[in-house]
Amino acid sequence: MKNFVFAIFVSLFAVNSFSQTEDSAMIKKISDEILTNGKAYDNLRHLTKQIGARLSGSTQMIQAENWGMLLMNESGADKEWLQECMVPHWVRGGKDQAKVKSLNKTLDVLALGNSIGSGKEISAPVILVNSFDELEKRKDEVKGKIVFYNYKFNPTFISTFQSYGDAVGYRGSGASRAAKYGALAVIVRSMSHSADNNPHTGALRYDTAFKKIPAVAIGLRDADWLSDQLQKSKLTVSLKTDGHFLDSVKGNNVIGELTGSEFPNEIITIGGHLDSWDPAEGAHDDGAGVVQTIEILRTFKAVGYKPKHTIRFVLFANEENGLRGGTKYAEEAKNKNEKHIFALESDAGGFTPRGVSFGGSAEQLKKLQSWVSLLQPYGVYEINAGGGGADIGPLNRLLKTPVAEMSPDSQRYFDYHHARNDVFENVNKRELELGAVNMAALIYLIDKYGL
Repeated sequence: MKNFVFAIFVSLFAVNSFSQTEDSAMIKKISDEILTNGKAYDNLRHLTKQIGARLSGSTQMIQAENWGMLLMNESGADKEWLQECMVPHWVRGGKDQAKVKSLNKTLDVLALGNSIGSGKEISAPVILVNSFDELEKRKDEVKGKIVFYNYKFNPTFISTFQSYGDAVGYRGSGASRAAKYGALAVIVRSMSHSADNNPHTGALRYDTAFKKIPAVAIGLRDADWLSDQLQKSKLTVSLKTDGHFLDSVKGNNVIGELTGSEFPNEIITIGGHLDSWDPAEGAHDDGAGVVQTIEILRTFKAVGYKPKHTIRFVLFANEENGLRGGTKYAEEAKNKNEKHIFALESDAGGFTPRGVSFGGSAEQLKKLQSWVSLLQPYGVYEINAGGGGADIGPLNRLLKTPVAEMSPDSQRYFDYHHARNDVFENVNKRELELGAVNMAALIYLIDKYGL
């Protein structure tokens, strides 16, 4: 009996060792293809330099969709199509301006996305508020003023996304919370740790119970200057913005597909979002995720990999100020009764891969974690609970699909996020490619073993 049990153990160990060796070899083959013949960096150059910023509703959005369709075909998709969705069309409308005229100081600002323009210039005293708690305590002082939220990124959080999550409420709801007490406008400290003075835009959400007021983000150096001055004396700021909405327009998710050889009705999704904010080129957010997604398609075809499950490569529309693309994708999947077994997103920049965050059961997480040793040679050293990206969130909510997001090194991401310096030159070729390597490896393992 002991010999029989020992024989079974040896047999299982041998099978597992063979699988590990086979998987390592396949992942190495994928890696070699991407690092030797990769097209992601060149594709990113075209997307950023030839098309540029891709705000929902813009002509560049349409150009990017057409480019994405062509590239899906050239990269070897079995089929590709556009999935229509209506997207909002907010425009900046002109140059955002803010100035302390008494000190002849121009402030570097950007209107927040979805914000209403000031119309004529607003000139009003500024009240410095360092937190929402302080706003509530000083609510009787707010009427007729411009509220300046100087809430800083917490420097003690090692993950900068934790700092972002802690501070982003001031961008998202700060305008309406100040309007509740009669504020005329708000200035919000940019969502960044950066050492420069670039303002960082991003979406706000108005509470319809209160008046919509203009809102701008301010560069960090100017934020510090304004804070220092306000602690010495009262100041008046003159503010002019022109943001407004035009009629919603037709946008599209761009979808390419490799049909599964064994389980064609079971779908694995990989994606990034095609839209970006208007100040720059959207290189890290989310041009990187877009070209990594297409690179995985190209690489699977190049190495002759035939997936068991159908794999969809999705360039989502309108993540930044509406999430219409991700919502449409999930709603159509539900209406068609599709079976989505996994979804992976890259929307944290094209930096060195470090880990993966996963939203699924504890058993599924444990299975993914058993593969970390296969990913470690390429930079990923942990897979943790934490959910997936914004665009695949609706899949998780509507279909209970397990989701995951790549977690690159985060220290530089918010130096560029939604700012004018999110440009091609600030993306490193090797880091971008290694992100694609790890995404492809994870998809390969899930396709082979399931969850």
